[in-house]
Parts: sequence; structure tokens; C-alpha cells
Amino acid sequence: MELGIALVGFGNVAQGLARILIRKRDLLTTRYGIIPVVKAVVTGSKGTLWDPSGLDLEAVLDSMADLENLSGVSALPATIDEILKGDEISVVVDTTPTDLVTGEPGLSIIKRAIESGKHVVSSSKGPVSVALPELTDLATRHGVAYRFEGALLSGTPSINLAMEAMAGCDVVKVQGIVNGTTNYILTRMEEGMGYEDALAEAQDRGYAETDPSGDVDGWDAAVKAQIIASVIMGEPISLDQVERRGISEISRSDVLAALDRGNRIKLIAQVERRGRDVVASVSPMELPLDHPLAGVMGATNAITYETDNLKDVTIVGPGAGREETGQALLADLLAIFRERGGLVVRRSA
Repeated sequence: MELGIALVGFGNVAQGLARILIRKRDLLTTRYGIIPVVKAVVTGSKGTLWDPSGLDLEAVLDSMADLENLSGVSALPATIDEILKGDEISVVVDTTPTDLVTGEPGLSIIKRAIESGKHVVSSSKGPVSVALPELTDLATRHGVAYRFEGALLSGTPSINLAMEAMAGCDVVKVQGIVNGTTNYILTRMEEGMGYEDALAEAQDRGYAETDPSGDVDGWDAAVKAQIIASVIMGEPISLDQVERRGISEISRSDVLAALDRGNRIKLIAQVERRGRDVVASVSPMELPLDHPLAGVMGATNAITYETDNLKDVTIVGPGAGREETGQALLADLLAIFRERGGLVVRRSA
């Protein structure tokens, strides 16, 4: 069955998905009975590509610097609203940049897609942080799915693991290394670097932005703690309810002193039930070296779920990367197809 896809945003993550779809097209058809066809690519600065018969993804990837001159592509419809009007698109994949204050531009795009009867797969944290209850209610009313596996640990299947593979378990506590940048910095400090040098190296490697405050001050980890509380623990909280402290005040001497005590400092997002409340925090913590998260080094993410039926379950994997995060998008696409029994488009009345 054909699955018509619109990619909204075409940066690293969407390009990673595109490369996976090219490489695994035949396998997706033979194994899952799905023919993924990208019919639209909507960008913020390079315009929109649209072809209802399907875009040549290899040509699109090769022409990133000059999309508007790509041959064989219809110029109309030219806007996301026009693209959403017809039945050609089944799923909108949103990979737009995250704004943790407004949720835009992804929030408006996701709403318009859902209201048009389209499923939505997104890697953007902003809409989840700002408007998760609203978006899930809207999706339910319009009979479509809204999935966002890539918003938590990028390519590592953390939400699907907790909500699907561990269905029936009560999750009572979650601890996670959910920001690869800070984990890389702490690792390099343990290996001999000072904080400023480790941060500069992280920036050189593309792990940290020019303004690294979102990572080192704990904001990225805090919104992920909020997602854990709201989605996995079932207790929606606001971002300002997450107690937050980053790693900018951690020195190399702090790291080495912890090691002398048989511990390792990690920036930990922690969410736990305390009576009827769910409490979320982000802070540097000293973990014993035999803790499952203590040995996670470099720009790697990991999360430990403390449950009633399975006790502790830990998953370790990549927290960034083009195809790694693209895999999270693909997993959500396949989950929608599987859950809907192959019925990918559901029109609202």
C-alpha cells in the first residue's frame, strides 16, 4: 500500500529519513507491505517541492543548494495548506526546529495537519512540551495518530519501549542521560580536559551549538524530563515544574574527586512518583560505578526505567545523528501503518 508523505523541514533529520527510505525501499515493501512515497518537501528557506506522483529523493538530496531549479517537479500546490487539502498525503513528518517557549513553527503545522485528517510524526520537542494534551486530544477527535519517538532520545526507542514493549508495567522511577552533549563534555573532563576546552571540542564536533546554554544549562534535558513525566508517567507537567541545574559549574577537579569516591558525575534527568505526585528534576549526580548509567560515555544517551514487573530496564543508544533520528521517524511511520491495519488515511467528518 502506498504511503504518501510530506516532509516539513529538510535539515539533517529529514535528510536522514530520506536516505533510509531510499536504501530500504524494497525491504519496506516486501516486509511490511508499505510503499513510502515522499510527495512534498517543505522548507523554511528554500521553498517547497511537490509532485503527487512522488519526488525523486536522490535528486532532491543532490540538489539541496538549488531546490527551486530541480527539474520535473510541479510548482503547485506551493504551500503546506494546499498540499494538505487533497488525499495524496497520508502522513506529515515534522522536523522543524524546536522553540520551547512557543512550540512554533511545528505546533501550527501539526495542528493544521491533524485538522486536515493527516497522521503526524515529529521529532520536535517544542510542540510536545507546550501543547501535548491539546495535540493528543485533537488527534483523537480527528481519528489520526500523533507520534514523537524522536523527541526524547532521538534514535534510541525510549518512548516506544516504555509504552509498548513494557505495556502492563507500572513505571515508578526514570533516570536518564538524555543529553549527549553534556555527557561528552563530562567524559572528556574525566579524560583530562578542563570544562571550557571540553565544551569547545564539543562545539567543534557539532555536538554543541555556538550558544550551548540549551545543553549545558540543562534546558534540553529538562524538556525531556517533562516529556517522560507527561507521556510515560501519565502526569502532565509544565517545563517550569522541572527543577533544573546544568553542568557549567562542574570542574575537572569535581569529576576526579567523584572518581576517587568510586562515583562518576552524570547529568541525570530524573522523574519519580512520590505519593500522588510526580517530581521531575535535572542535575549533575554522582552515580556509583556499578550503576547502569555510570558507564555510558561520550555523546551517548541512556535511560533506566524502574518498574514493578521487570524491576530495572536500561536501554543505551545514540542520542543524535541524521539516520539515527531518522530511524525514530521510520519506526513511528511503521507503527501508524501497523496500528491502523494498513488504513493510513482517516478522514474526519
